[in-house]
Amino acid sequence: MNHTAHSQFSAEERTTLLEVAVHSIKHGLEQGVPLPVAANDYPAGLREIRACFVTLLLGGDLRGCIGHLEAHLSIVEDVAENAYAAAFRDPRFPPLTSHDRNNLEIHISVLTPAEVIDFESEQELVSKIRPSVDGLILLDGHHRGTFLPSVWESIPDTRNFLSHLKQKAGLPANYWSSTLEVYRYETESFSGAP
Repeated sequence: MNHTAHSQFSAEERTTLLEVAVHSIKHGLEQGVPLPVAANDYPAGLREIRACFVTLLLGGDLRGCIGHLEAHLSIVEDVAENAYAAAFRDPRFPPLTSHDRNNLEIHISVLTPAEVIDFESEQELVSKIRPSVDGLILLDGHHRGTFLPSVWESIPDTRNFLSHLKQKAGLPANYWSSTLEVYRYETESFSGAP
């Protein structure tokens, strides 16, 4: 997790997941679809049903970030799907080119199951958020947004973090409602270059 030395994945498993991400992007460049993955071909730890995000950086700048908040695939399948989607389906960026692939940095963030944060006021919510540890999911009606814990690196202030998350969800920065829901999760994150 972010705030402990404990790691669920071994160095070998992390390397395998990063290799799957690289191969899925390469497969996407060559075939136009994600790498097909048979979970049963991988060790038990990589067959667990887990949710993840794959973030791509090019020259240190965001180049794509796609993932799932709810676990519905084995982690090895989720990495393959999200690496492809981050490279070719992130609506904020044009599809990745073979030239881009050579300078790419891949970050994988595996999520813990989300848990609800109970609060009666924005002040109480702010006091319960753990900076640099919590990823947050904000929900209100059809508005929804999430920030991975890594976003704390660029928005270290809790109130600003929450305001930016509201805006990402399509709400005003100072929005408040009794129907607002916030969930927290942690991530185990690791990265590499192809």
